[in-house]
Amino acid sequence: MKQPLVYDVIVLGGGAAGLMCASTAGGRGRRVAVIEQAKRPAEKIRISGGGRCNFTNLHTTPANFLSRNPHFCKSALSGYTQHDFIALVEKHRIAYHEKTRGQLFCDDSSQQIIDMLLDECGAAGVTLHPGTKISSVAKGEGGFIVVTDRGEIRGQSLVIATGGPSIPKMGSSGFGYKIAEQFALKVVPPRAGLVPLTFDEALLARSKDLAGVAVDTVVSCDGVQFDEAMLFTHRGLSGPAILQISSYWRDGDDIQIDMAPSVDVFAALKETRRDHPRQELATGLARLLPSRLAQRIAEAGGGAVRMADLSDRQLLAVAALVNKWQVTPRGTEGYRTAEVTLGGVNTAELSSKTFESKSVAGLFFIGEVIDVTGHLGGFNFQWAWSSGFAAGQNV
Repeated sequence: MKQPLVYDVIVLGGGAAGLMCASTAGGRGRRVAVIEQAKRPAEKIRISGGGRCNFTNLHTTPANFLSRNPHFCKSALSGYTQHDFIALVEKHRIAYHEKTRGQLFCDDSSQQIIDMLLDECGAAGVTLHPGTKISSVAKGEGGFIVVTDRGEIRGQSLVIATGGPSIPKMGSSGFGYKIAEQFALKVVPPRAGLVPLTFDEALLARSKDLAGVAVDTVVSCDGVQFDEAMLFTHRGLSGPAILQISSYWRDGDDIQIDMAPSVDVFAALKETRRDHPRQELATGLARLLPSRLAQRIAEAGGGAVRMADLSDRQLLAVAALVNKWQVTPRGTEGYRTAEVTLGGVNTAELSSKTFESKSVAGLFFIGEVIDVTGHLGGFNFQWAWSSGFAAGQNV
């Protein structure tokens, strides 16, 4: 029989949260092992931000996160802030820049963030076990037993940092939820977040030729709104505003879209009718919108008609299609293209200060596997750093 490997702390998952936790715990003198099923750790970091990793956001606050308990994230976010992570990035001399709205990206490559985390783990004496498959997890008298295809690994503390099922091509799955349920912890039903929305066949037929058209918008749903860009796709809608609102959208909900948020379209069309009565509606709308979109809305509003032939009531109807377009998406593109997973291990099961299970001593959950999900723009990475640090200080 092969002798088991024994550590103080076992971290399942070599992503952002797992590596942060491991380096923090190792820095406290804990013997730490990270088990990662992929051959290379931190694959989601590698592909993030177009390969440049949107590693945090200058404006991170608890208001940027969704959870059944909106207060749960506060302790971790204040215990390890965006400024703390920026200091770590600067310590490793990684050049970065602010893109928009506080989003920070590497000047060069996301690999720099991965290398930084691996260097921190190396300096802290952390042992990495990449390309390792887990067959079972159990708790014994002396701690936890993780059975892998490379033998048995034992530890006093076990940290679940396996993420959610978003982007399955990266090897992600719902494995962390299974462990939670194995130990009788409740899980908020997971669903895709920060994901494109899809149209039904009828709506697709009317909008398919708009694929690739982008427009600045204000998108609203369920009392929440985002003012960012929107993109028409072959399946429906995407772009930052849609990804953001998708985290709040539920099946059957309408979303309202203002495609000219700085313009009173009704007033603008009335002015065009007065000054250019012979102009076609599509031409008038093209002053406010991309030409293909203007043409499509004009067709919905009466076709090739002159401005002079349109009544106020007709102009109001056209304006509503621009300023108050109401649409009911058929669904989302699902985990395949989702940037994050909503839901996860119920925060009521965990300590908000240590991330340890309230019912199973030595069992911790961090990062995306928990029911805490950030907005688009570096917030989910900050949650990984903050939650990983908090657990790393307490394992």
